[in-house]
Amino acid sequence: MAANKNKNQSSMALHKVIMVGSGGVGKSALTLQFMYDEFVEDYEPTKADSYRKKVVLDGDEFQIDILDTAGQEDYAAIRDNYFRSGEGFLLVFSITEYESFTATAELREQILRVKAEEDKIPLLVVGNKSDLEERRQVPVEEARSKAEEWGVQYVETSAKTRANVDKVRQLA
Repeated sequence: MAANKNKNQSSMALHKVIMVGSGGVGKSALTLQFMYDEFVEDYEPTKADSYRKKVVLDGDEFQIDILDTAGQEDYAAIRDNYFRSGEGFLLVFSITEYESFTATAELREQILRVKAEEDKIPLLVVGNKSDLEERRQVPVEEARSKAEEWGVQYVETSAKTRANVDKVRQLA
């Protein structure tokens, strides 16, 4: 029986999703909330972590491999390798930090450059930390407008309250 289970798992479609964004925007917190339904309060810079989870979407079962990348500029040189392997991308910024929003444009350009051979690159813009509305620096309309300009969807999330975390999975 164990051999059958392994055979079924290996034949299940695998989709590689890459989380990108500036340091401290909540990429790891979103990933951990999605994977384990838990919120980690303490921020520790990520080098790169990979997570795999079986999901069911529209009745189809598949595995999703999430690569939570480092947001720090020190790791920019290895981003191209991550981008080459990715099938879909979540461009994450914090609604409380305008600079993280503007950084998404450069990250998007890097993805498009690396994936230039591909016609359609699944991409989603994610404004995280929606639970901190009183500290908002990025207007919702500005973020929606940028996503619309890029021909992608925009969603606001909160890793802390889990708001729209599952919606991101459905849109990704």
